[in-house]
Amino acid sequence: MKRSFLLLFLLLTVGIVPALAQEPDTTYFSHPEMNEINDEADSTLMLVRPMDTLDTPDKYVKIVLFDDHTWDYIELDRPDIDTSGLFEDWDIESIHAFRDVKVSDLPEEVDLLLADSTHHFVAPIIGRRSSTFKYRKGRAHNGVDIPLRVGDTIRSPFDGVVRYVGGGKATGGYGNLVVVRHPNGLETYYGHLSQRLVVENDIVAAGEPIGLGGSTGRSTGPHLHMETRYMGKPFDPERVINFDNGTLRDTVLTLKRHYFNVGSHYGMTDKESKAAGEAQYYKVKKGDTLGGIARKHGTTVNALCKLNGISSKKVLQIGQRLRVR
Repeated sequence: MKRSFLLLFLLLTVGIVPALAQEPDTTYFSHPEMNEINDEADSTLMLVRPMDTLDTPDKYVKIVLFDDHTWDYIELDRPDIDTSGLFEDWDIESIHAFRDVKVSDLPEEVDLLLADSTHHFVAPIIGRRSSTFKYRKGRAHNGVDIPLRVGDTIRSPFDGVVRYVGGGKATGGYGNLVVVRHPNGLETYYGHLSQRLVVENDIVAAGEPIGLGGSTGRSTGPHLHMETRYMGKPFDPERVINFDNGTLRDTVLTLKRHYFNVGSHYGMTDKESKAAGEAQYYKVKKGDTLGGIARKHGTTVNALCKLNGISSKKVLQIGQRLRVR
């Protein structure tokens, strides 16, 4: 026999939200179909109560078992996701999507709705950054690092669909990784997890746990590596989230093309941001070495050689211009 009950009924009596439950052992409700058993208007209603819940393949649908040996389905609130364009270049096998898109293909600027009265934001985690969006040891560090304890819960900041889940050699330095695509066009990355709590194509609501913090991959200690990307291109996550207090910078993000450079970060003026995206050169002085120039500009000898098409054994000439960015 199947029945329909209000969601509050389940919340209060089964314990999906235990903090709301009030004396669940003494909360009874009338059987809604018992009137069919007896045509008399004054028939006595049988009292039943839920005893347990079972999962189904759809996490937003539960099976409720009652103490009279009957059961029913109950559907939990499902995120209202606009899927138009959401699955463009959808790839559950590769970490990065939109690999054929160039920064020059992107609009000069685009407004992205982050949150409103029906679509909420929840901070993935709150904490001070140990590393920011920048060049680090000559390599682009495309996100922010936030120290945590192993097992700390990481949550999806917006409603979305999980596009990629992976770990081990497949993800390289990311370690255990979850990538969520959101209806506003953003993708968010969560690396170094100790556990992944979702799988590809899962629908997730804002605030839903998607992983547990850890130190997998290329990591020197427990922390979350988080990235924000649009059309596959990374930009500073601090343009979206104030990690110190776990709030949004604004409900609408005006994303500008010059943000897609690892030298462009939150707090810069547009002029500074654009300049950060331009090639930077250094004029060799007396006594300079490739190693010294690399250290001065936060890069490596190998990176300098690649940028300039030279060998690490190259003899530098005074006045020579080397590209350092």
